[in-house]
Amino acid sequence: MIPDVDELTVGEPEHAVVENARRKARAVLEQIGGRDPVLAADTEVVLDGRILGKASDEGEARERLESLSGRTHAVLSGLVVLAAAETGEPIERAGVARSEVTFRKLSSRLLDAYVASGEWRDRAGAYAVQGLGSTLVERVDGDLSNVIGLPVNLLFELVPGLLDAAGDSHSQ
Repeated sequence: MIPDVDELTVGEPEHAVVENARRKARAVLEQIGGRDPVLAADTEVVLDGRILGKASDEGEARERLESLSGRTHAVLSGLVVLAAAETGEPIERAGVARSEVTFRKLSSRLLDAYVASGEWRDRAGAYAVQGLGSTLVERVDGDLSNVIGLPVNLLFELVPGLLDAAGDSHSQ
């Protein structure tokens, strides 16, 4: 489900990604009536302490990619897992995954080709490392699944504790 929530786009990046994931999770939990556990994530590319966000057009995509060219940036993912509890108030587990991504120096030709591919659309930082965007990347330090958008290692840290705390049929 894709909930319609207002997302933070400025401020302290680690706080923003967790709060955005929390807003998404709570909206979905409300939509489904609190019956099942909910997982929500928010991933952002951060350069020089600033959230880059998603590009709205080809010009913005090119600007973002040019700013990342030859540099290292952070990819932060906030993850929130909610489960219904017998007390009525949902139990929440939340965390942040951080990976460092270093882009190679991008030529105009590579930038033109990548922007023309359209893969940048609806992507944090205007690239997708799991696709053609892998040609932009020199190195990833940290969890690659985080850069793709779902930090699997963090998810495995959060879910068992949440399900144990809920203490009901969600433990499967």
